[in-house]
Amino acid sequence: MATSRTRTRPASTRQRGLAVVATLLAAGLALTACSKEPEVIQPTDPPVTVDPEVQVDKTAAPEAAPVWPLTGLPGDVVERPVLAVKVETTRPARPQAGINVADVLWEEMIEGGETRLLAMFHSSLPEQVGPIRSVRPMDGGIVGPTGGLLAFSGGQPQFIQQVIDDGVQVTIGDQGGPGMYRVDFRRTPYNLYGNPAEMITVADGNRNLTPPAPFTFAATPAAATAAANGTEATEIVAKFPAQKSSWNWDGSRWLRSMSDAPHTVDTGEQIAADNVVVLRVNIRDTGAKDPIGTAVYETIMVDSGEALVATGGRTVSGTWSKAGISDPIVLTGADGQVITLAPGQTFIELLPYDSSSLTVS
Repeated sequence: MATSRTRTRPASTRQRGLAVVATLLAAGLALTACSKEPEVIQPTDPPVTVDPEVQVDKTAAPEAAPVWPLTGLPGDVVERPVLAVKVETTRPARPQAGINVADVLWEEMIEGGETRLLAMFHSSLPEQVGPIRSVRPMDGGIVGPTGGLLAFSGGQPQFIQQVIDDGVQVTIGDQGGPGMYRVDFRRTPYNLYGNPAEMITVADGNRNLTPPAPFTFAATPAAATAAANGTEATEIVAKFPAQKSSWNWDGSRWLRSMSDAPHTVDTGEQIAADNVVVLRVNIRDTGAKDPIGTAVYETIMVDSGEALVATGGRTVSGTWSKAGISDPIVLTGADGQVITLAPGQTFIELLPYDSSSLTVS
């Protein structure tokens, strides 16, 4: 009978097999653990957004300092109308009185190619102004925007009426205008003078006590259009048919000369300006004659034309326009922007296109 035999592995071999199985089981468990999604812990309460605390500054903004409308300079502004005075410029009338403190000075051509000044006082009133001379037809268009008072010696009736029709109140020395008087150190017709403080007392209730600015002023002299962007200049010469007016930059202001001599007032002070504005203008024959038969011309104020503005030793070219008698003159640069002036005194030359010239050097 055959005998059956069973083969048995050694113990060491079995142990090695069991160790391999255990190792594989452990690796499988590790991979299973790594493949699980991480547990997300949800907050028990929703998030709360806290707005930052805003502190509101309720302090009132500081008020802008008041400025005089005709100069743009700060000061204790007095409510009173503008007083405009016609003043002679020819040699027998020089030196004049008071015009050095005018806020704005205008030079206009009259008959024979001579000129006459129109001095506008608002921020300062001199003790005396003169010699005071007669009215011209364009004076209403110059004074009209201020809503003020025009003082003169007399004039042709149609020109006086034209100025009144333009809405300007007039006070006439030859008709007893208060504050005007004759002096004994000058001969007629160069001896009519006036006290502006008295002359202005006749202004009626319709006069504008807070006149609008005649031009746009920059915040500082350096910011004025010509000073900031203009071409350097040292002299400006406006040559009328029978009068020569020139301006020289002295490093701080424009100094005025007439007929190649310094233009001074009776105190010896030379006329000076912070801004010189030259407006090229058209003129027309009014059909009237002066006492010696010379044609009287009128500067057309409601019009437009070329302009030159000088500020801070520099000049800029542009155009001027005036829409109506009571509308101000608007100065516009080549870029279409308003030309601004430096705060201070301004002198305006109304220089005709015909028989006149302008030179800048």
